[in-house]
Formats: sequence, structure tokens, C-alpha cells
Amino acid sequence: MIYDYHFTSHYLELEPGRLHYLDEGKGPVVILLHGNPTWSYYYRSLARLLAKNFRVIVPDHMGCGLSDKPQKYEYTLANHIENITKLLEHLKITRTSMVAHDWGGAIGMGVATGSSRVIEKIVVLNSAAFRSTRIPFRIRICRWPIIGKFIVKGLNGFAYPATFMAVEKKLDKRTAQAYLLPYDSWQNRIAIYEFVKDIPLEEHHRSYRTLVSIEKKLETLKTESSPMLIVWGGKDFCFNDHFFKEWLRRFPNCQSHYLENGGHYLLEDEKEIIEPLIEGFLKS
Repeated sequence: MIYDYHFTSHYLELEPGRLHYLDEGKGPVVILLHGNPTWSYYYRSLARLLAKNFRVIVPDHMGCGLSDKPQKYEYTLANHIENITKLLEHLKITRTSMVAHDWGGAIGMGVATGSSRVIEKIVVLNSAAFRSTRIPFRIRICRWPIIGKFIVKGLNGFAYPATFMAVEKKLDKRTAQAYLLPYDSWQNRIAIYEFVKDIPLEEHHRSYRTLVSIEKKLETLKTESSPMLIVWGGKDFCFNDHFFKEWLRRFPNCQSHYLENGGHYLLEDEKEIIEPLIEGFLKS
């Protein structure tokens, strides 16, 4: 039993392996998309709250959480978008709201701008879906050939430090262990490493064109039918205020809340404030 994770698991068989997801509650659909190096566990409390009034879908990206971790698979932005699109098709979901954090921002916006589905409402939590060359040195070093792979996959030097570097309020031991549980070996940390490698900083990067396409289509989400709420943690060492300001520049009519004391794992630091905000926004 995983601490504080009381859900029924579901799996979708895809060509590279099984994609794990949660499907809780009834009502209007909302999909919660995690980033790296978290998994659906990040949304455990929010999912329980929203399931009282919504049908809540929470996938683990391929290689993450309780999904399979294929070793010979291209963990690219385009493939992650395709997996979520196939999940929505499998569930016959044509209308959904979305909550996105970290890599979930680019993946979610890729889904939102690349299909005919109606995206009813969007909640953005410390993430990006546009180009930037800003990357902390502690993450950049994890991209270095040979050294980066050893740090991330061998020493668990990405997921483990995140349990104390991505929060302002110390995680209790059981919560920290739950975050790390799916990433307990070299093989099981493959997606964590591949996500770091997949940050498209240069034009020749494998996911650069995918991100550019998403960025150009963000304009299509500026409609009254797809209102946006941005909730931002001011102590995020990765997605800092530069990214927050860029979201506001692109979506000047959005609702926004800036939480000065929130770190990157925003839902761990400011859950009591954020969860009612998201629930109220989705209900309104």
C-alpha cells in the first residue's frame, strides 16, 4: 500500500507498454497532468477533493509512476502528447478541463492545441509551454553526457533531491518515500533522465519543433470558452517568476494567484490555499 494513495488503478495498453491512470468520481471531466520527477501521487489530495463533483482522470506518463518503463522507447514531448490523446480517445472523452504542472504544461497544451476536443477550463501550476533558455545549473548538469545519466539514473540525483529542494515545507518521511517508490532502480529512472534530456533548448533538439508548434497555437486558447487560472509558487528554483510573467503576457485576461511561499511542488506547500481555488474555478 502506497502511503495516502487510496485509488483504483486502471491501465491502457499502448504499443510501448501499459499506461497507468486513475479514473475517479462522476460529472464533468478534468484531467490532471503531472511533471518530472513526480507522478499521479502529486495530485492525490486534489483528486479526492475534485472527485466529489467531477470525473477526475490522472495518468502517469509513460515511464513514470505505476506506468510501464520501457527501456527502448523515445520519451519525447510528441510521444507523451500522443499517449494522453490516446487515453482520452480510449475513454471517449471529448470535453475536459485540465490541470497541468511542470512538464504537464507542455504536454497538456500539446493535447489542447492539437485536437478537436473542447478544453473547457485550464489550470496552470508552475510550468511552461513555450521556449526558454533558462535552466538552473543543477538541472543542466543532469543533461551532460555520461555524467548526467550516472547522476540521475545511478545516484537518483534528480528525484531524491526534489523531495527537499522542490518544497518549502519539509515532506514527512512517508510522503517523500511515496514520491520515490516508482523510481527505485537504474532502469526505473529512465523517464526521469529522458525528461531532462528532452528539454528543448536548441533548434536542433528532437522536441524543439514540437514545442514551437505548441507555442504558436497557444493563441487559439484565448477564448471565453477556455478560461485559465494560473497559480504560481514564488519560491520555485526552476519555473521562476520569468515564466509566470510570460504566462501573464500571453494570457492577460486569465485569473492568477501568486503564492510567495510556494515551491515547485506547489500542492505540497500550499494545498490548503490552492485546492479551494481550483475547485471554485472549475465549478464556476
